[in-house]
Amino acid sequence: MGCKCANSNENEEEINKNILEDGNAESSQNDFNKNFNKEENLLGYNNNNQENPENLNQENSNQNNQKDLLDNLRNENNNNHNLKYADYPEKIFELINNIREDPVSYADLIEDSMQYIVEEEDKNDPSNKRLIFKKKVKVALNKGIPAFKEAAEYLRSLTPLPPLEFSQDKCIPLPENEDELNDPTFLREQVGLIRGNTKVDVFFKDLIKIPEVSGLLMIVDDSNKNSGKKRMALLNKDLKYVGVSSKFIGKTFIAYFAFSK
Repeated sequence: MGCKCANSNENEEEINKNILEDGNAESSQNDFNKNFNKEENLLGYNNNNQENPENLNQENSNQNNQKDLLDNLRNENNNNHNLKYADYPEKIFELINNIREDPVSYADLIEDSMQYIVEEEDKNDPSNKRLIFKKKVKVALNKGIPAFKEAAEYLRSLTPLPPLEFSQDKCIPLPENEDELNDPTFLREQVGLIRGNTKVDVFFKDLIKIPEVSGLLMIVDDSNKNSGKKRMALLNKDLKYVGVSSKFIGKTFIAYFAFSK
């Protein structure tokens, strides 16, 4: 379907703050430095060189070898991730259309999924609790159960919608590196480029690698800013076409969505 994606072990739990930043539903990014430092420690790499003239050349050589090993490890893991989750666009496209065609049935699944909402202690502030959706991945929530109930009620008010059509022209180009991934202007710039060839009325990004969880939480759309924007795009009766592209940059999954009438 013209999109590539991937990730690590499905049993791995991770925090993915799926928070909208503006009307086009841009989400927050993960902390890459934490992952980078973790990999460096595993390889025994340390940036604090000892300026010993007798050992400096050997230390530099060892560090270069370790850096090469780290880069190779990252590239290998990234390729494995992208292969494993390469069918994300196809699966999420099918799921979105299933929800559109039978919104009432999906309302039941949303309510059943409330069992996966838990409260966890914030590691940075033990006195603070946060709501988490915990099923294969961990996703930070804002309101929790009220947001799930609101989404289910909304779905039960809908009549079936026509399925979307997949458009390869609307697949937004993805970042090639972490700098582009963290650039808040990158997505908008890429949409501007493809608008020279195709119409785009709504676009946003999502960071959840598992299609079933991604689709569920886009419908619930429990963010602390612009909540409901993704749900309104997925269930908009006036929108007819969608493009989805996805991949991994390092350990971070990214998916771009574009819709038009």
